[in-house]
Formats: sequence, C-alpha cells, structure tokens
Amino acid sequence: MTGPVGTPESRKLRRGFGWLTFLGAVLVLGGIVGLVYTGVATLTSMILFGWLLLVGGLVGLLQAVQSRGSNFFWLGVVVAALNLAAGVVVIRNPVGTAEALTMFAALLFLTGGVFRLVGSVVVRGPQFGWTLVQGAFGVLLGLLVLFDWPHSSLYVLGCFFSLALLFDGLGLIAIGMGGRQMVDLVAPPPEDQEQSHN
Repeated sequence: MTGPVGTPESRKLRRGFGWLTFLGAVLVLGGIVGLVYTGVATLTSMILFGWLLLVGGLVGLLQAVQSRGSNFFWLGVVVAALNLAAGVVVIRNPVGTAEALTMFAALLFLTGGVFRLVGSVVVRGPQFGWTLVQGAFGVLLGLLVLFDWPHSSLYVLGCFFSLALLFDGLGLIAIGMGGRQMVDLVAPPPEDQEQSHN
C-alpha cells in the first residue's frame, strides 16, 4: 500500500536510491582506476584482506571469551588466533601473499578447467559445447597465470578485485536508478504534482 503522492516516505525512498546510485558510481570509478593501476589494486586488496582477517580474528576471540563455558571455546580461540596470525602475515608481507594467492588461483583455474573438459567429454550432456568452452578457458587462464608467475601476481588479483568493484558498482547504479524510476511512477516528484494541479 503506497502513501499519497509526494509523501515524506517517497522522498526518503528517492534519497535512498540516490545514495545507492552515488555509491555505485564511486565503486565503478574505483574499479576503473584499479584496472588502470592493477599493481596498486593488488596491494590494496591484500592489505584490506589482512585487515579483514584481523577484525574477524578479534571478533571471533571476543565471541569465544563470551562463550568460554561451552564446548566450542577452544575451537573458537584457535580459529580466532589463526585469523589474527594470518592477518598480521598478510599486512606485513602483501607481495608474498599476493604471489601465494595468485599461484592458488592459477591452480584452481587449471584443475577446474581440466575437470570441466573431462566431464564434458565423458558425460556429453545438453550443455556439452558450453562446458567444453568453459573448461578450455579455465585451463588457458590457469596456464597463462602460471607461465607468468610470480610477475602475474602484480596484476591478476588487482584485476579481479577491480572487476568485482566495477560490476558491483554497475549493479548498484542499476538498482538505484531503477528504484527511483519505480518511486516516480508510484509517487511523482513534487514539481510534477504542481504542474498537474495547475
């Protein structure tokens, strides 16, 4: 049930969707800058990852202390300590962490691509062609990253991080603009109301 035309609720909704659009534009801008400066984006993503691990470790430690009477107390302490240690390592050595994660990502692409290739040939289901292309692309991407390792660690993770920012930003812009249009359909802006009254 919608309120009357031009109600404070509709204005709040417009403002909220406007902020979503603005945030999306900031993320898109960050993604474009990251794609231009992939090395900086890689180091930034590693440092953010390290801080996330530290914060997660601290939160986990607090939760473990609060539930010290339970059976999961020591498990919570161990997981929190591992998160804290990993966060410190990542922040102190972001380049080495980027190299290790890039190697891991390349091996994931490679093994995933091989499994898709083998699976598509063995099963030959209705999506045979598409699965074959996905598998070949995964193998190719994994090999390209591996052959250029460790130099590839300077741009691979930064590229992924920037693309994630870019697509998230585009999604937020689409939601914000679409939401404002929906609100305007239900409750036109005040200036439209005045024109209709005149």
